[in-house]
Amino acid sequence: MQLPDGEVPSPPPGEPVAVSLRALWRRHWPTILGVAITIAMVAGLARGLAGSGLAGLREAVPASPLFYLSFALLYVALPLGDFVIFRQLWHIPVAGFVALLKKRIANDVVVGYAGEAYFYSWAVARARLVSAPFGAVKDVSILSALAGNGMTLTMTVLALFLGQTLLRPADFSALAWSTLLVVGISLPFLIFSRRVFSLPRAALSRIFLVHCLRLIADTVLLALAWHVALPQVAIGTWLLLVAGRLLVSRLPFVPNKDLLFANFAITLVGHSDGLSALVAVTAALTLLVHAALIVVFGLFSLFRNRV
Repeated sequence: MQLPDGEVPSPPPGEPVAVSLRALWRRHWPTILGVAITIAMVAGLARGLAGSGLAGLREAVPASPLFYLSFALLYVALPLGDFVIFRQLWHIPVAGFVALLKKRIANDVVVGYAGEAYFYSWAVARARLVSAPFGAVKDVSILSALAGNGMTLTMTVLALFLGQTLLRPADFSALAWSTLLVVGISLPFLIFSRRVFSLPRAALSRIFLVHCLRLIADTVLLALAWHVALPQVAIGTWLLLVAGRLLVSRLPFVPNKDLLFANFAITLVGHSDGLSALVAVTAALTLLVHAALIVVFGLFSLFRNRV
């Protein structure tokens, strides 16, 4: 008997229930994985908002509208850059931007590369739209890391040059060793690029360019937001903190990187001039926007299923 599309046949009498569960997983694993990561995102947001994020908001909130405009542009820069890339690769619809927003949230509040797993499941569930999703998602992720490492090295060199008086010997040594680690991580991908990447070289070049432009925009927007909030802080301090943020963002398998960076900034520069409060506010705002978007996406999905 032919079963309707999407139904899993019941196991014969006496056959273990595990057979049915395996059949369910094979047919619906992209959806199951997406739901699991979404639940993990909600749990991660609840944990983050219950901690130092909200404390940072209570401590100091910038009044300038330009700060919030810069922050909003900074927030959408990553998913917008990814959308440009995958629009060129797969011609994904505008709805794909929502999946890329969820990808960013998952990477921030669950664990590194959970977002890639979510977006891969989203792409597999749309097999008619997307061909060979794994290779493309892998290449885009690796190129994003390489572009981030390149920007990190550039900003670290500038910070070490302009912020020499702000660094203690131990901080200088830590940044130097981190820089060597970033270089060491990047070298294998560059040496064995022909075996690592799946996409054509022209596509890889375009993707790398988009990542670089997005990272430059991230750096400028973050510096602008912080400068608007605290215009009296020296440029060497901003560059030092941006370099530190980039270094933290390159650490794999670390959730809540913005909160980790807030602790890094407090350790590095202390509470003087409101720097620690400003970094905490930025981290808390990011978590609040994550939470608001998850609520909006959930309500939209609920409304759509009921209609």
